[in-house]
Amino acid sequence: MSQFEILQHSFTPTIVEILRRHFDEYAEEIFKASPFLCYLNNKTKSANRGSKARGSFANHYAIYVVIEDYIKNGFADCGKASMPYSKYHGARFSDLFRRQRELPFGSKLQNHALNSRLNDEFKKFYPSVGKTPIVRDVETQRYWIHEDLLLITIRCKDGREHTYNIASAIIDIIDAYVATKKAAFEGFLDACRKIAELGKSAPEAAVDFVVQQLKPNVDARVFEIVSYAVLKAKYGQETVWIGETKDSVSEELLILYKTGRTNANDGGIDFVMKPLGRFFQVTETIDVNKYFLDIDKVQRFPITFVVKSEETTEQIRNVIREQAIAKYMIEEVVDSYMSAIEEIINVKNLIAAFDLVVKSDKLQEVMDEIVIQSKVEFNYNDDENDDSILSDEDI
Repeated sequence: MSQFEILQHSFTPTIVEILRRHFDEYAEEIFKASPFLCYLNNKTKSANRGSKARGSFANHYAIYVVIEDYIKNGFADCGKASMPYSKYHGARFSDLFRRQRELPFGSKLQNHALNSRLNDEFKKFYPSVGKTPIVRDVETQRYWIHEDLLLITIRCKDGREHTYNIASAIIDIIDAYVATKKAAFEGFLDACRKIAELGKSAPEAAVDFVVQQLKPNVDARVFEIVSYAVLKAKYGQETVWIGETKDSVSEELLILYKTGRTNANDGGIDFVMKPLGRFFQVTETIDVNKYFLDIDKVQRFPITFVVKSEETTEQIRNVIREQAIAKYMIEEVVDSYMSAIEEIINVKNLIAAFDLVVKSDKLQEVMDEIVIQSKVEFNYNDDENDDSILSDEDI
């Protein structure tokens, strides 16, 4: 069996510990011989980085539910199954889909990982392996794990080759990863609640907490959530006079709406303001291609960009323009795009806005919004447990 490179990070020792429980002295050798385990090691880098580190569960759970079916039907225990796995009829998509949504943080997961994304990413990591984790029959909607990836053959101390099944170890690794991420996220929520409670007596602590969530190394999703909470509270104190006719003009509060989940394919719009119809897009990059793509998606309708950057708004605008001139060479084209950038809101602007919000006694409102949006974004349910989260009506 080939030896695969093991990326060392903070969760790697946990994987090794789990493998030792299963395979004792051969744990590390099995680790190096398994592209599946090395893939999981790569996919668990964010485990100990707290709630701010991106933790995607889609591919983990695609692996989890198919292997869980494999174990449940006795294929992980030699001689226990009533047939060889090659003759198994496969797991039904509906069963796998429901099961992944029962798992912690999984209530909003879609079918993409099961159908293609897991296999595509695995091939990207290990193109020479020539096998993908999930085997799928599109016509019957049945799924199998590629058993060859679960059976690891190594030469043992007795000089003979022995084959080990890593199915149960994989389940334990994913369980440990999810437990670690869940603990980190619950700590993040607890911090939000505590800061909200301390707001009136120690508003400076709340400001410090929110500022930390706006740092450059923070997960893009947390930045977007906090940005939304701050801007919603800020604009919620402002009004405009508007009406269909001169006689029907009335004063209305500005309301900011979050249009979907972060990183969603929503046409480049993260927030929408009513009644002005302003569009907001959150980004962590200063790349002209990203900005102009978002502008094109809405046919060059003006967009306010909320940028995770400590550079000034003037610096950001100048960098974008310089990149645009280098790319298009034509000033008229560049001016057309640049005029669609209605406003740039940077980290400094967000902190200033939050300071005003706190002074207006809106701290509780901001912190409550952060908690609500965080639960939505990370598929978190206060009542979830290890067995089930959703009822039939929830799916």
